[in-house]
Amino acid sequence: MFTNGVRLFLLVTTVAVLAACGGAPAAAPTSAPAAPTAAAEAPTAEAPAAAGANYVLVPKNLGNPYFDTANNGAQEAAKELGVTVTYQGPATADATQQIQLLNSLIAQKVNGLAISADDADALVPVGKEAIDSGIPVVTWDSAIAPGGRQVHINQAVSADIAAVQIQMASDLAGGEGQIAILSATSTAPNQNEWIDLMKTELAKPEYAKLELVDTVYGDDDDTKSYSEAQGLFKKYPDLKVIIAPTTVGIAASARAVQDGNLIGKVFVTGLGTPNQMREYVKSGAAPQFALWNPGDLGYLAIYTLDAIHTGKIKGNPGDTFTAGKLGDYTIDPDGVVLLGKPTIFNKDNIDSFDF
Repeated sequence: MFTNGVRLFLLVTTVAVLAACGGAPAAAPTSAPAAPTAAAEAPTAEAPAAAGANYVLVPKNLGNPYFDTANNGAQEAAKELGVTVTYQGPATADATQQIQLLNSLIAQKVNGLAISADDADALVPVGKEAIDSGIPVVTWDSAIAPGGRQVHINQAVSADIAAVQIQMASDLAGGEGQIAILSATSTAPNQNEWIDLMKTELAKPEYAKLELVDTVYGDDDDTKSYSEAQGLFKKYPDLKVIIAPTTVGIAASARAVQDGNLIGKVFVTGLGTPNQMREYVKSGAAPQFALWNPGDLGYLAIYTLDAIHTGKIKGNPGDTFTAGKLGDYTIDPDGVVLLGKPTIFNKDNIDSFDF
């Protein structure tokens, strides 16, 4: 998929945690949610003036620590490349808002778009319009369907992401019992793919004693995700694990477990960042979770976009380019560049990471 020099995150040994009894869930939060990092740009901001190229990093929504970390990596790449990267996105994870923003950016004639899609299919027409207008389109984190983008930067193989989450859930549940999924939006392409693959993973004989009782959606909103987690506690008194494949949902779910005095009875796992999850790992609310480095994802997205814009590559399968500190990459036959494998974080290694 790619050649030497790629910075891979390796899976580390997971921690098995035995379930014990706890109290009833609280009716409302007793601790305030972590304040989101301030967005770098408003969705209606004008394209910046710069000597080099002007690229725009478009997340699913602003105020999300995961995307803010990706922007940090994008800004690092911009500095190395001598270009300007503006960070603009919708206020909420909404495809209609994202399309409106992209139409505005196309009209501004920016030099490239790096997009985490709110809806794979709905964004195809606007992505195609950008490409037809001579604006390269790279997606990252969550892809626009082929036809609406040139290259997708995949954080990891989707099957690996699904497998590691089921593995962690099984470890935390002691190999048996009820589990539930708390996802982002119901239209998020990456979330839906991971959920489908998790269901496939659960069909394996080693997970025969795990029961997926529900899938709910927090819309990548902290308050709604917290409420959905509480709803799962009440609806399924024997629930052992919530899998939240979203950085907003996993933190909200872990906080709900902690606030509800359910540590040791219900465990949370999924995808999160070390800085947001450190407290919950150490408290036992979320003993282990996984992720790639979102900063590297944003960094790689901008290097890929720049390689297309400057003519170093056309964005075709087989094209090879160098992405700064991450090394060399090759676009695979599906038009995808793979960042690497996810890492499992737990109490033994979480303090070694800062993002």
